[in-house]
Amino acid sequence: MDSTLSHLLPEVINIARASGQLILDIYEKGDFEEFTKSDDTPVTSADLAAHKLIMEKLSQLTPDIPILSEEDADIALEQREKWERYWLVDPLDGTQEFIARSGDFATIIALVENNRPVMGVVYGPVSGVTYYAYEGKGAWKIPDMDESIRISTLKHEEKQPIAIAISRRQDINNITRCMSPEWNYDLVPLGSAALKACLVAEGAVDCYLRLGPTGEWDTAATQCIVQEAGGRILSTELEPLSYNERESLENPNFIVLGDENLPWNKILTCR
Repeated sequence: MDSTLSHLLPEVINIARASGQLILDIYEKGDFEEFTKSDDTPVTSADLAAHKLIMEKLSQLTPDIPILSEEDADIALEQREKWERYWLVDPLDGTQEFIARSGDFATIIALVENNRPVMGVVYGPVSGVTYYAYEGKGAWKIPDMDESIRISTLKHEEKQPIAIAISRRQDINNITRCMSPEWNYDLVPLGSAALKACLVAEGAVDCYLRLGPTGEWDTAATQCIVQEAGGRILSTELEPLSYNERESLENPNFIVLGDENLPWNKILTCR
């Protein structure tokens, strides 16, 4: 097997876009079914249709690489831990935003090797924007099918407020309680976790703080993109996230950092 699979990026981008277009078609028609999963989170027929498409396309592209999708994640660690390389997928990140018709949702595909994300693709169907990265090759953005633009995180200017992307559905008081009152903040509410992380990668905001349940599929692709853009994704304890190393696939609370030179150990107080 090739030591690097960066040559697969164009086809993986095409798969993410095909999934996103399928989701967008369902979204625009407004003709979808809504269900509740065993963990009390919503899932729709759009999530399931996108999952089916991605599974089929990735299996055709790389028959020997296993796939872990949010919609088919009931795979024991005993089996998963044998995987040296696997696809990690969230077919529709931002299901609640899809249902609420905010437009803030995305398709996410990551390649994980030896417990480390090495490829990431995020496609926002409503905006048409694509973010992608491969380890060692930089982070890139394609605005609405245009030319690729290299992106990088923001270098924070002294005395400027820290711009924080937050979940539109999160209690703002919980966020502010986690931030030192010694600093000023601008809160930027959005939907999809992946799209908020990508805002950090392209330097639109300083950070994204996420409190509450997420899965490894929510962060793997964006971790690669953010790191290649010059940032980090860490738990709120300022420790690295793990992939495929625990029975649970749930992430801890985390923060996506743009400028590592800021004193985050003093800014972030909910540790």
